[in-house]
Order: sequence, then C-alpha cells, then structure tokens
Amino acid sequence: MAEQIADDYAPGNSLAAEDRASAANRDAFDRIGLRQAGLSGWPGKSGQAGAAAPETTVKVLDRSWSAPLVVGPLDAPARPGGELAVVRAAAAAGLPAVVSAFAERTFAELASAADVPLWLRTYAFQDRETARRLAGRARDAGFGALLLALGDRDDVRARRVAAPAELGAPGPFDDVRTLLRSRADWPDVAWLRSATGLPLLVAGIASATGARRALDAGADGIVVTAFDALPEIAEAVAGRCPVLLSGGLRRGADILASLASGADAVVVGRPVLDGLRAGGRAGVTEALGGLVRELTDAMAFTGAATLTDIGPDAIRTGPRPAEAAPVRAARPLRKAELHASVSDPVLDTMTFLNEITSRYPEAISFAPGRPYDGFFDSEQIFTHLRRYLNHLEEQGSSPRQVRTAMYQYGPTAGQIREIIADSLRADENIDVPAESIVVTVGAQEAMLLVLRALIRGPDDVLLVSSPCYVGITGAARLLDVAVTAVEEGEDGFSCADLEAAIRNERERGRRPRAFYVVPDHSNPSGTTMGPRVRAELLALAARHGILVLEDSPYRLVSPGRPLPTLKSLDRAHTVVHLGSFSKTVFPGARVGFVIADQPVLDDAGRTGLLADELAKIKSMVTVNTSSLSQAAVAGALLAADGMVSELNTAAAAYYGDAMRATLRELDRYLPPDRREALGVRWNEPTGGFFLTVRVPFRADNAALIHSAQDFGVIWTPMSYFHPEGGGQHGIRLSTSYLTPAQIEEGAARLARFIEARSATPEGAAP
Repeated sequence: MAEQIADDYAPGNSLAAEDRASAANRDAFDRIGLRQAGLSGWPGKSGQAGAAAPETTVKVLDRSWSAPLVVGPLDAPARPGGELAVVRAAAAAGLPAVVSAFAERTFAELASAADVPLWLRTYAFQDRETARRLAGRARDAGFGALLLALGDRDDVRARRVAAPAELGAPGPFDDVRTLLRSRADWPDVAWLRSATGLPLLVAGIASATGARRALDAGADGIVVTAFDALPEIAEAVAGRCPVLLSGGLRRGADILASLASGADAVVVGRPVLDGLRAGGRAGVTEALGGLVRELTDAMAFTGAATLTDIGPDAIRTGPRPAEAAPVRAARPLRKAELHASVSDPVLDTMTFLNEITSRYPEAISFAPGRPYDGFFDSEQIFTHLRRYLNHLEEQGSSPRQVRTAMYQYGPTAGQIREIIADSLRADENIDVPAESIVVTVGAQEAMLLVLRALIRGPDDVLLVSSPCYVGITGAARLLDVAVTAVEEGEDGFSCADLEAAIRNERERGRRPRAFYVVPDHSNPSGTTMGPRVRAELLALAARHGILVLEDSPYRLVSPGRPLPTLKSLDRAHTVVHLGSFSKTVFPGARVGFVIADQPVLDDAGRTGLLADELAKIKSMVTVNTSSLSQAAVAGALLAADGMVSELNTAAAAYYGDAMRATLRELDRYLPPDRREALGVRWNEPTGGFFLTVRVPFRADNAALIHSAQDFGVIWTPMSYFHPEGGGQHGIRLSTSYLTPAQIEEGAARLARFIEARSATPEGAAP
C-alpha cells in the first residue's frame, strides 16, 4: 500500500506536469472566446437546424470513448480507496483512466473494477527489467496503453511510497526518485517501444519537432503540454497519431478550444482530484459529468453537432502579452457600438432613482420596494446555518460531506431543492417533485433562464401584463426578446384582452410563447387577480398552448389568507412559477427558485423536464447559487417546518399596517372632495408593498426631481413600468420600508407636492 501523506500525491500524478504547464495554458484559455452559431439553430457543418444534442463520442487508439477526455494520470492517496473510486467513475462514464506504476492496488484488481481498458503511467526505471515486467503485467491485466513522460527525474516529486505493488519489492522508499533513471529521454521511448506490444503514448511534447521525434521513436500517440503549440504540432503530426493536451483544463470550453486547436482529446487531472477529495467516487462522477455537459453546451453554442465539426473557426483568440501593441490611449467606446439594451430607458430607471435618493438624503422615499430590515437579527444568520448543518448530519452526512456542502460550488440546480419542495407542499399546496425546481440567484436569474430557454428566435413573443415589473422587461431587452404588453384596466387584468393579444400576434406571423403576470399584490400596481380570473387564465393558457410565468413574491408578506397560486391550481403543466425568498426569509441571501415541471421531448423521443434545460443554461451563467446562501435559507425553512407564512406572520402584519397607514394618511391630507376636485385617485391594496396614485399632471423624471428637491418626498414614475408607453399620469408608492412616522410625514409632503404641481399649467415645475 502506498503510504499516504496528507494532501500530497506520488509521482505519476498529473499535477507534476500540470504545475509546469497549467499557468501558461490557463492564460491561453483565458484569452480565448467561443464564436456563437446562428440563433435559428446550430446546424454545424454536418447537422441540421434543430438537430439532436451534440455527439461527443471519439475514437482514440482504435477504441471509442464517450467523450474526448482521458482521466489522469492519477495516483490516489487523496483519500483511502481513491484509486478504485477514480477507475470505477471513469469506467462508468465510458472514459479511459490512467493509473500509476506506483499504484497501491495490483493491476489485476484495478482492471477488474473497470469494464474498459486502463492505461498505465510508467517511468524510466534504473533497472529496465522493472519497466519490462510492469508493462507485461499491465498487458496481462488487460490494460490498453502505456504512457511515458519525458523529462528529468528531479521533475518527479519526492514522495514516500511503496515499490510497485505488482513487483512485491520491499519499501517504502523515502524518495521514489531513487528507483528512476536521471532522465526519461528518446532512447527510453525507443527501448520501451521494443519491450511491449501495447500502444505507447509519449507525454511532455511541447513543439512540432518533439512531436515528429516521438513518431520516429515509435510513439502511438503524444500528450502535449503547451496549448499555444497545439496547431503547429497537429499540423506536423497530420493525423498519424492521436494528439492529446494536458495541463490547465478546468471547463468544457477549454476542452472545445483544445479540440479546435488540433487536439483529438484532453487529459484532465485537477478537476478529477478535486472531485475525489470532495466526494469520493460520486465526486469524480460529478466532475466528469460536469465537464461533459459543459462540452456539449459549448458545442451547441458554437454550432458543432459532432467533434469533427469543431475547427479553428469555433474560437476567438486575443493577442499574447508579448504580441500586444504598445500601450496607447484607446479611443473611447461608443455607446452606439454596444448592445442596444444599454441605451434602453428601462435599464436606467433604477440608476436614476438611486441618484435621486443619494442627491436628496433628507427626502422621505416611497421608492424602494424592499423589505423592512427591522425584523432581522444578525445572529439569526448563524442560527439558520447551524440548523442546516444539523439537518445534514441528521440525514447521515459525514463531516467531510457537510464541509463540501458548505464550501464547494454545489449542484447547478441547487442543493436545497428537497427542502423547498417540502415547504411548497406545506405552505402553498404546490406538490411538485424536487427535480422540477432550480434554485437561482434571486427570481431575476430565474427570469433570464426561462426567457433564454423558451424564446428561440425573433418570431417568438413574450406577453406581459402591463404595467409590468421592470425586471422581466429588462431581462427581455438584454436577450433581444420581443415583448407585447397586455394593458390592465383599472379593475385589473382581463383574459379577453390577453386572448385578443394572442390572436393578434399569430395573425402577424409571430408565436406567443408565454405570459408574465404577478397575480398577488403586483409590482407596480398593487392589484390582485381574483379566483374567477385565475381559473380563466389557466384555461386560456391550455387552450392556446402558451405558458404562464407566475411571479408572486408578495403573497407571504401580506396579511390574511392568500388566494391559491396559479401553480397550485395547475393541472396541465402550463404554469412556470418564479419564486423568491428575498422578500420573506433573508433578502441579502438573494435566493430564488423556479418550478419548471413541463415535460420536454427531444428528437430521440426521450422526455425530460424544462428544469433540466434551465439548469444547463444556469451552468453557463452563474454556475450555481451560493451554497452559503442556500444553507441560510434552508435553515430558516427547516426551523419553521417549511411554513414561510408562519415565519412571516409578524412581518406580514407590519406591512399590512404600513399599507393601511399610507392609505389613511393620504385620505387625511387629500380627502375625497379635494382629490375629486384635483382629479386624483388611488387604489387600495389589501397587502403587498405597492399602491398606485393617478395625478392630473405628467409624473415624469422632471416631476420627480421637483418633488424630491422642493418637497422632500420621492416616488417612482409609473411610466417606468409600461413597456409600450403609458402611465404618464401615475406614480407608484412603496410602503414597505418606512416607519409609521415617516409614512405620516411623507404623505403630508406628497399631498403638498400634488397640490402645487396640479396648480401649475400642464403640471410644469413652478
């Protein structure tokens, strides 16, 4: 058995080579970008638009593998039994694994754990008979290839290990280098070629000259350590043997860039070791699966249907530092050259409000739609985290697994999906499998993921109930998604108007894909959809084959029993529910989720869930939601047995009092006869954070500045929330973040502003 030294690795580990090549290769990968294929599909060079998912199968050394990945070379003292864990995970993934001549298990034991041939990482031993016997034992055990790395013996790290288990030699050795020749060089390649019939790969190649010399010495394949030299080496080899790249590979995009530069496959070490450390065989499986998923996503992005479709035109490369032009004053970027969304007023709204707030700090602001933080105690954070850690231990997680759950990235789709699913069943009567949930960075990321998945091309349309939350219209603008507004009446949303909009879009040759709505105490209008309209909307969505994007973050911060969510009434999988804990459990955690239980059928007839597709997109956006944030939210949910409504009882009562106080003070300072004379009116929500006031003048940015500067009160223009124009005479008031005293004084100031602005011609500033 190899003697284990904590967090160290014996020779044969890919880290010895990667430490030299990794920095340069990582720098090269960081200079590279991928070129996106057309948005109408990704036909590649041999596929058709809308084809099946990219095919990653590759043939190396006359054997087909599931992906162009070679696992290793690895020793496994990262944890007991690590060798077997890596071998089994690689075999299950259909990938070759490289084991060291200094393995702690015999070759026969390792080979029996895999149903695919292993590769042996061997050395230039002092006694060449040792190398011959090891090669023979590997052949007898069914190994598929040998790998010999060129270089000085001192490049092999000194480690205390046993002699090769296959030879039964005494040990351990304090410095394994005493077993090796001073240098592995070309004569060693030629000798080993003559001593074995197994295919031989030579590692450590960094130039076209070295590649040609390896072929002359009888190599059946080469492992390149310099990414920048790949194109030249591939041209020199000209298909006569497989070309593999090792060093610095961390992502699927790195793999695609390597293939585009001439590699046939890559050798991955560090991600596998990290997975092994974190979770044993399961960790290795997750690491390999993640790399393959990222590779297929990168292929789809660049339009490659198969690996043979990947060519140099798939990547964009920036200049090397040495090649960069002398530093000069760069010309300013022109805004007209940037994406059109940065010039869209909707993206300026929050910035403008923040500027006004900072410019007039003494003003009372009805603008921010955020929770009141007086309910939060800093110590609760630690209580929530401890509750979640205890939960993991109660579920049987080891200390190492608990540590991994907190410190590692975690699954892309989220690690608290079961807890969220239990909470939804208990609190909202939403019964969906955990697999249909994706945990997101707030509900805003959920919107981006859903829009990116649903909107395929320029003829696809998103319908929104207007006035509309700026987050969804802003996300649509960033993604170049066409938005059609369905205007609400004064008594709220109408299904008849939505159905007319759907028919109108189809007559124009466009495809309505989804309808976004906030059914409960909406932002910005504060309206709530009644039971009859909810039933009509679900029936309409099923009838017309569109999805409903339900965004309802204000339900559980409102007093009283809420109406059922659309998702809890959904029997036809027509509702995608966007959820958030930012208004309820822990705003700073920025944890949201999306329920996407819609079946998705691929071209091969396999059925998955829309949630699976959203997770793929998320892996290219935020990778995962903060494990620490998820833990804090999960701890709060567990402490309340999933009942967010009970957790927020006091907060909901506070917000209800704030809304009633605002309505009462408005009525006090603008009584019915006075507001009738002025032409002022407002709605009266029973919960949520917002209400809307209609005024007789243009409530634009100029009026807002006048209000903040001369009357000390800030609000939000309703025109921000009308994507097709409108709302010029409306203002939104947010009641959630103010104290009773601030509400009273703010209402008085607002009334004085409305009186003064209404008295001037056309509402102009006096």
